[in-house]
Amino acid sequence: MTPDYDELHSRIRHLLEGEDDWVSAMATVACELHHSDDRFHWTGFYRVVSERMLAIGPYQGSHGCLRISFDRGVCGAAARTGETQLVEDVHAFEGHIACSVTTQSEIVVPVKDEEGEVFAVLDIDSDLPAAFDERDQEGLERICGWLGERYGR
Repeated sequence: MTPDYDELHSRIRHLLEGEDDWVSAMATVACELHHSDDRFHWTGFYRVVSERMLAIGPYQGSHGCLRISFDRGVCGAAARTGETQLVEDVHAFEGHIACSVTTQSEIVVPVKDEEGEVFAVLDIDSDLPAAFDERDQEGLERICGWLGERYGR
């Protein structure tokens, strides 16, 4: 069942009211999203830490990959293209990085600053095939758009 993204967005905005620390914001968003839907096996952020390199940020779930270059995996594709990656079958995605052997599908949404530069990506993995759809994409893009406006450099 798809979470109520309007309610989630409202709750996240309320929880982060007055908060200016980006790490605290990522931790709060990862927690709220992760516990909103049983499909979400791994929920977290990868931050741009240098040119063409992501490092793991706050997350919920089992261990994730510590670093991902822009030319590898679903997270790298989202960071490189600046576009959401909605992947129904991670095994069919060329260059997929298997941080968890149980992951079947994934959605990765870029978080962009005011200039449109990606400074993080939100990564959600599911153990179910084709777990995500356009409703998830729309809801998560709205949340990430707000985060970019609020916390972008």
